Amino acid sequence: MATQRPHILFIMADQMAAPILPMYQAQSVVKMPHLSRLAAEGVVFESAYCPSPLCAPSRFSLVSGQLPSKIGAYDNAADFAADIPTYAHYLRSLGYRTALSGKMHFCGPDQLHGYEERLTSDIYPADYGWAVNWDELEVRPSWYHNMSSVLQAGPSVRTNQLDHDEETIFKARQYLYDHVRNTPDQPFCLTVSMTHPHDPYTIPAEFYDLYSDAEIPMPAHPIAQAEQDVHSTRLLKVIDLWDKPMTEGDIRRARRSYFGSCSYVDSKIGELLKTLKDCGLADDTIIVFSGDHGDMLGERGLWYKMHWFEMAARVPMIVHAPSRFKPGRVAASVSTIDLLPTFVELAGSQVDARLPLDGRSLLPHLQGAGGHDEVIGEYMAEGSKTPLMMIRRGPWKFIYSKDDLCMLFNLQSDPDELKNLAQEADHQETLEGFLAEVAARWDLPALHQAVLNSQRRRRLVYSALTKGKLTSWDHQPFVDASQQYMRNHIDLDDLERRARYPKP
Repeated sequence: MATQRPHILFIMADQMAAPILPMYQAQSVVKMPHLSRLAAEGVVFESAYCPSPLCAPSRFSLVSGQLPSKIGAYDNAADFAADIPTYAHYLRSLGYRTALSGKMHFCGPDQLHGYEERLTSDIYPADYGWAVNWDELEVRPSWYHNMSSVLQAGPSVRTNQLDHDEETIFKARQYLYDHVRNTPDQPFCLTVSMTHPHDPYTIPAEFYDLYSDAEIPMPAHPIAQAEQDVHSTRLLKVIDLWDKPMTEGDIRRARRSYFGSCSYVDSKIGELLKTLKDCGLADDTIIVFSGDHGDMLGERGLWYKMHWFEMAARVPMIVHAPSRFKPGRVAASVSTIDLLPTFVELAGSQVDARLPLDGRSLLPHLQGAGGHDEVIGEYMAEGSKTPLMMIRRGPWKFIYSKDDLCMLFNLQSDPDELKNLAQEADHQETLEGFLAEVAARWDLPALHQAVLNSQRRRRLVYSALTKGKLTSWDHQPFVDASQQYMRNHIDLDDLERRARYPKP
C-alpha cells in the first residue's frame, strides 16, 4: 500500500559496540543474519558516533539533534526539557503517527517528548536519583553498576532486561498490526528501542550456546592499570575494578554473553521484519538501525562506556531503503545527532532554520553525493571531573579535558588508538589547531559551572521529592480493557472484521 510519505521504523540497540559487528569487521564471530542482510541491502555508515558515551545524554541529543551542552544533557539523571523539539515533534506536525516502544531514558516529568504514543514504560527511572556529584569526586556512586555484570555473566532463563525487551517487541509488532487494520493511509514513525546488549551480560542458553568459549576472542590490547590515562583510571574506580584481578574465564564468559545478546537483538529485528512483510509494509518503510553508544568489553582493560575510545564511542548505523538509496558504505564520520534532520528530510520537509540544531542531514551521504565528515562529542558524567570533549574529523580524533592529558590519534594509521600523538613534535601544529578550536567552540569554565549548578539543583530536588508522598514521573502506559478483545457493547461481527488482517 503506497503512502504519500514513507513510513520510518527506527530500531535502537543499547550499548552495542560497532567495531566488533560483522558489518564492520570481516573476522567478526558475532552472528547477526537479519542485520547483516539489512546492511548488505542498505547504506552502512562505517564511522558513526554517539554525541556522548552514556545512555541518557546520548539519547537526548539523538532525538533533539543538539549537543548535550546545548540542552543540559549532562548525565543519566539530567532533566530533558519539554520545550526542546525532537524528531517526534517534527514528524508529528507533518502528519505522522509517532510512537515509542522501549527504552529512551527520558528524565523529568515529560515522558513523551513528541511521541503521540508510548507503548511501554522505560526500564530506567525518570527521576534525578542518578545525578553525578562533582562536589565529591572521590566518593564512588553506590547506584552505579559494578563488576558483578562481568563476574556473574553467563546464561539465564529470565532477567529484568528480557522482560523489558520481550514487551518492547511484542508491543511494537502489535502497533504495526493495528496500523494496517486501523490507519493504513497515515504514515508512521515507530521507534523500537531495546536494552540489550547492555550489561548485565546474561542471555538465555539459546543465544549463549550459539558461541563456544574457544571462538570468543580476548581483548586485543589489554592495558595495565598503572599505564592507564587519568580518565580511564577514574573510570576503573567508578566501576569498582581498580586494583582487582579478573580471570581470562571471567572476561571470555562476559564477552560470550554479550555476543549472545547481540544475536538476541538480531532475532528480535527478524521478528519486526517479518511483521513488516506480513502486513505489506516492507516496501514503504525506511528502516534505520543505530544505538546510543558502545561497550569497551575489556579492551584497553576497560568495561562499559564513558570514554571516547572507539569501542565505547562508535555505534552501528544502517539505513535500509533499497528502492530509494543504492546499497553502499559511507566512510565519513557522522553522528546520531544527524538523524533528526535526516528523518525530517526523508518525510519531505525541512527543519525550522530559526531553531538551534547541531545535526546535519545524512541525505547527501545516502544519495552518494558526499556530505560532512565531522563529529563533535561531549561527556560530563561519571568518571569525569571537568567536561571531556572529542572532535573527530578526517583521520583525526582529538580528546580534550582541562585537567587530563590531551589525546590525539590518527585513526587511519592507528585504528586501535595505541599511539597518543599529542606529545609528538611532528604533530604539534595539528594539536595546536585542535586546542584553538576547543577554545573557540566551548566556554569551558562556564560549562563546568553550569554542570555543577545542575547537579546541585537536582540533588536537592530529588532529596526533597523522596520525602512524604511520592508522585512518580515514570511513564504509565494506559490500556483501555473495555476496548480490547470481545466485549458486549461491541458487535461481534464488526469486531471480527476490524481485527482481521487481511480483511475477508
